[in-house]
Amino acid sequence: MDTRNKGFNTKLVHAGIKDDALGSVVTPIYQTSTFAFRDAQQGANRFAGKEGGYIYTRIGNPTTDALEENVAQLENGFGATAMASGMGAISTVYLALLSSGDHVVSTDSVYGPSRGLMEKHMSRFGVESTYVDTSDLDNLRRAIRANTKLVYVESPSNPAMAVTDLAAAAEIAHAAGALLVVDNTFASPHLQKPLDLGADVSLHSVTKFINGHADVVGGIVVAKTEALHKKIRAMLIILGANMDPHQSYMVSRGLKTLALRVERAEENARQVAPWLEAHPQVAWVRYIGLPSHPQHELAKRQMTGFGSMISFELKGGLEAGRIVMDNVHLAGLAVSLGGVETLISHPASMTHAGMARADRLAAGITDGLVRLSVGIEDLADILADLEQALERVGPAAANPRS
Repeated sequence: MDTRNKGFNTKLVHAGIKDDALGSVVTPIYQTSTFAFRDAQQGANRFAGKEGGYIYTRIGNPTTDALEENVAQLENGFGATAMASGMGAISTVYLALLSSGDHVVSTDSVYGPSRGLMEKHMSRFGVESTYVDTSDLDNLRRAIRANTKLVYVESPSNPAMAVTDLAAAAEIAHAAGALLVVDNTFASPHLQKPLDLGADVSLHSVTKFINGHADVVGGIVVAKTEALHKKIRAMLIILGANMDPHQSYMVSRGLKTLALRVERAEENARQVAPWLEAHPQVAWVRYIGLPSHPQHELAKRQMTGFGSMISFELKGGLEAGRIVMDNVHLAGLAVSLGGVETLISHPASMTHAGMARADRLAAGITDGLVRLSVGIEDLADILADLEQALERVGPAAANPRS
């Protein structure tokens, strides 16, 4: 069945499925490293690209192909390339699209390791970078240089929840002769399609919403054009950062319920965010579904929903945050997000610990910021868990520290 013109949920269930001789309704796990050739000529043809088919799982595998085709259709891209991890996806994009002497402009509150890889390692090979608040387009315009080749935006950003106007960012990047890459992990293809807004590449840590069950690590990169897709895939093959067939099967299995999970988690987050905003122990809340969020109207225009990620700070600062995180019972204290379970974390000491403190504070990642990934549990249980943990803060709010 050709699913390219079908609805989003139909694509989730059916896109990319590879038929086999036994008529399996899901693509089987082709748990093999190597594919045999009929004869020497067929082997030569496949290596030369004159004949389709498989050679070696690092180069391609039917189970992984099925996942790639599915996500490419969900993002309306030419093709997708699956990697062993989200950082594998980011590393592949950097290495495929950047050369010595190139310059990158990126979101200042981007995922910590994405920034660390650029500043500590890509810089050793002559790649320069500038980090700004890309939700302010004037910042982006001012940061562009003659050698800017890549604008790398995370929207919504992790964990500051800043939203960048992707269509405008694409115009700015393209006018400078640069590509726009969007980390779409926080939104997922269900809530945002960067390629439709002008981006050249959209990438995800599939560990998060796409898989959604906290049992697989992976990444995927979707390219808008054939030329970009070939460039990224060639880099992946030489790096050997490919996703293995069992990973691919598990992610494909989780992907089928993406819309159901994202919608249920968002339904909870829409109630949790205003509840936190009204709580006497909470100093501020950043949730793009709240009218108080500075880019709320922009998010309404470029996204189809607000998701389930919330950042907030307690009036008691760092110590109050520690008390809350040490006393939740339903919410897990863990660094990931986007699963069926509610998770809570402290970015300053966890995901963004590698950033210089001055850079972290400039990006809005304060010492007391708490990140909450709202799950699909019963709302009453989520609120009760947060309430009993907040009650333990007590007098700490009267002596704020950050």
